[in-house]
Amino acid sequence: MGSIEETLEKLGIVLPAAPKPAGAYVPYVRTGNLVVISGQLPGRAGQIVYTGAVPNVVSAEDAREAAKLATINALAVLKEACSGDLERVVRIVRVGVFVQSADGFAGQPGVANGASDLMVAVFGEAGKHARAAVGANALPLNAAVEVEVMAEVK
Repeated sequence: MGSIEETLEKLGIVLPAAPKPAGAYVPYVRTGNLVVISGQLPGRAGQIVYTGAVPNVVSAEDAREAAKLATINALAVLKEACSGDLERVVRIVRVGVFVQSADGFAGQPGVANGASDLMVAVFGEAGKHARAAVGANALPLNAAVEVEVMAEVK
């Protein structure tokens, strides 16, 4: 077992099968050494776990967990893009986190830390990335968050 897999195990994370697209797009695109992962939702077993606007329906703390769950789904897609071997990841380049935000909510960076902290926990220094944390009035399937990832692979 590689060190990334060992780290996931220590964190208590079991990657699911890569989620299937919910529309007319592909789960990832590889161009050269970059893998761009389509937006992932906080779903488990085909069901969105966290739905609604932050913080009116979903607390900021739960939204942070939603960002972590969506990132776990993104890692599942990244693993598929790497033919099952996350050791091929050189670095996480960028993470984009969209937060379904109630009027006046400005805590998107704190929610996005759920994704960012997980990337650093899994990949160490190579998990440090550029990031956008964006508020949106609605997201697909009423998800509280959506996470997209760009990674360099070998």
